Amino acid sequence: MPKHELSTQDDAAIEKHRNAKQKITDQLSQVIVGQTHVIDELLISLFSRGHCLLEGVPGLAKTLMISTLSRTLNLSFSRIQFTPDLMPADITGTDVIEENRSTGTRDFRFLEGPLFSNVILADEINRTPPKTQAALLEAMQERQVTVGRVRHELAEPFFVLATQNPIEQEGTYPLPEAQQDRFMFKIFVRYPSFDEEFEVARRTTSTMIDSVEPVLNAEEIIELQQIVREVPVSDHIIRYALSLVRQTRVREPGAPEFVEEQLGWGAGPRAVQFLIIGSKARALLQGRTHVTCEDIQALAKPVLRHRLVMSFTAESEGVTPDELVERILAITPTKEDELTGDPRFQKIFAS
Repeated sequence: MPKHELSTQDDAAIEKHRNAKQKITDQLSQVIVGQTHVIDELLISLFSRGHCLLEGVPGLAKTLMISTLSRTLNLSFSRIQFTPDLMPADITGTDVIEENRSTGTRDFRFLEGPLFSNVILADEINRTPPKTQAALLEAMQERQVTVGRVRHELAEPFFVLATQNPIEQEGTYPLPEAQQDRFMFKIFVRYPSFDEEFEVARRTTSTMIDSVEPVLNAEEIIELQQIVREVPVSDHIIRYALSLVRQTRVREPGAPEFVEEQLGWGAGPRAVQFLIIGSKARALLQGRTHVTCEDIQALAKPVLRHRLVMSFTAESEGVTPDELVERILAITPTKEDELTGDPRFQKIFAS
């Protein structure tokens, strides 16, 4: 039996995750006001070994939230400010010639770049050219960096949190679909409510000083990530997640008519993987050791919104990926007998 194999009665696993969440949110609340859904999705991604892309207008504390989260974790942290002149070697590191003064010999030595940290803040990632953006691909997926002919392993846990501004397009380089697919979630950071903004104004214009302290170390985070993977998932939940994702694939059997009209390209297998593993983490944080369709539904938008390529028709009509996901959720039965008995979904299961 695996070290942390879960049963439906494993209260210890639930308690570990809920305690970890409470400790982190207590620390974050000293600096961040509101943004509860953003913090929840960041923690789900952290415990699922995923990466996050945060999008929001300037001034919504995206960078502050990420840097404060890093302070609550006893991990190494690097902030990379992406700019148009940033080169791949600036983030991955490079080989340099070093002279041994005692022998007079010269050898190559690898100087690690900022990617060699546990938590990476990729600030304004869409402001750097594709060549530098692509330098993150190997690190995010394989947890390693290749420089020359040598592969350098990255330390675990490894967590990339990227931000981008949606309102400025001049001087930006939109992330390619292949790179967006590496991010588990795309999280929208919204404007605060009146009461939240009132509290922000009160705190930031006074002499209040926060005392954020680290509450989790690397070993504890890796243990929590392992527990998440051992949460049981029924075949029905996997089938339900597959049904949602496969309906986004244009010209595939069972795809609804509005998908054919409004999508140019659908989500790939990573979407299913992230839906399931994220739902496992959400279930534990909600106090359960089993996954429900509600968990899948709650994560459908952040998992799918950056993996759907809208058609010209949809863009001209102002249809957003979130609206499309809502329509797919509305027509997908959650009950097992209804899902498996529907002729349209039978085409999806047989394809």
